[in-house]
Parts: sequence; structure tokens; C-alpha cells
Amino acid sequence: MDEVEVVVAHSERATLRVGDVFLKVDVDQARMDAEVEAMSLAPVPTPEILWRRAPVLALAALPGTTLGRLGGPSTGSPTAWAAAGAAIRKLHDAPLPARPGRAGRSIDALTAELDGECEVLVTNGVLPADLVTRNRQVAEAALRPWTAAFTHGDLQIAHVFVDGDEVTGIIDWSEAGRGDALYDLATFTLGHEEHLDDVIAGYGGDVDLGVIRAWWSLRSLLVVRWLSEHGFDPFAPGCEVDVLRSRM
Repeated sequence: MDEVEVVVAHSERATLRVGDVFLKVDVDQARMDAEVEAMSLAPVPTPEILWRRAPVLALAALPGTTLGRLGGPSTGSPTAWAAAGAAIRKLHDAPLPARPGRAGRSIDALTAELDGECEVLVTNGVLPADLVTRNRQVAEAALRPWTAAFTHGDLQIAHVFVDGDEVTGIIDWSEAGRGDALYDLATFTLGHEEHLDDVIAGYGGDVDLGVIRAWWSLRSLLVVRWLSEHGFDPFAPGCEVDVLRSRM
């Protein structure tokens, strides 16, 4: 019998792997609806849906391996990173989905959330005030008008699979919807700045690198406390706190 591997688990949802099947458990049915809808619309490879019985979604495993993980080395070649950039461009150029996604929060909502989180980080002693202040300044460049694109919304490198230099699939679409394309590019390259040029080469077009760096700061500031409270370690080498320190 295959063993059950816990891929990720916290109070909101969990993903298990049994052999070649991934079981996603999520009590938020609206979020699961959004994931299924996004996978059906996305013009890039996605996992095959085997069955769905609330609160569980069963997906077939993708061939290949991920490009790496935050805080770890990249396992992909520059060509593979460029291929991922091309796949992201294809997604961003697709017809817009009906739903707003995680990358589609308004400037006012993001500003309020960011300012509140920065205050808590300093008041509770989670991060030094100078580190928070500097990254809040950097993050300001991301708070600007943007043209909506079809975004993944949680495009971590661990969510992109490649076989050699070919993208075989992208997983975890629960945050997908209309949003800022540069949010996806920033999430994908977070902690792996050395591959930003490769990704942009595949993505093509005129990309504002300053906004991508701003999103690195903004995203990291917003998730440090949540990660710490849900069993993850943003202070691990190469992870979110190191990303913030790199802006000093």
C-alpha cells in the first residue's frame, strides 16, 4: 500500500499525496470552485481532475519535478526558467476570468492591509522597525494602477513542474482570477532573484523590475506573521525575512 505523504497542512486546508494522486482538502467550497474553474480556463497544463467530493478534490500527479522551493536551491536550468516565463505570459494573455483573484486586490485594500501589518510586526517585536520601514518604502512602488490579467495568484516555484526544459503543469489555482501580472512574476521569483532575467527573457515584453522588487517586499511583509502562526518558518535561510533583509 502507498504511504500517505502530507504535502502541506494548516488550519485552512491540507494537501495529501497517495501514490500518483493528490488529495486537496478544503472546507471553503467557494475557493475550491474557483480552483476548478481556473484550471478549466487556463491555457497552460494543469493537473487532471480525477474526482471531486466535497471537501476533497482528487488530482493526478504531474510528470517532472518542481523548479525548486523557497529557501532551497533551484533545480531548473536557465532554459527551464525561461520556459516557465513563457508559460506565465501565455496565462497572462488569456481571456480574463470572471472572478477577481488574490493578485487583484485594490490599491486601497492592499495599502490598508500593508500598513496594519507593518504596525503589528513592529509593535509585537516580530521584525525590527528599520527593516519594516525600509521595505514599506520599497513596497510603495507596487501600489499603482495596473491592467488586469489572468493571474494564478499563488505562483510559487513549488507550483510549477518541468520535465527537462519543458513546463509540464502548474498546480494550486485556488487564488486565481483577474489581477496584476507583476504579482505573479514576483511571487514566482521570490527568493530566486538570480533567475529573474531568465524568467523575463521567456516572458518577453517591457517589464518594470522595480515593481517586481516592490512586490517581493510587499508580499513578504504581509505573510511573515501568518507563516509563523501556521507552522512555517519565514526566518529560515533564503525565505521571506532574508528577502526583506536583501532590500536594506
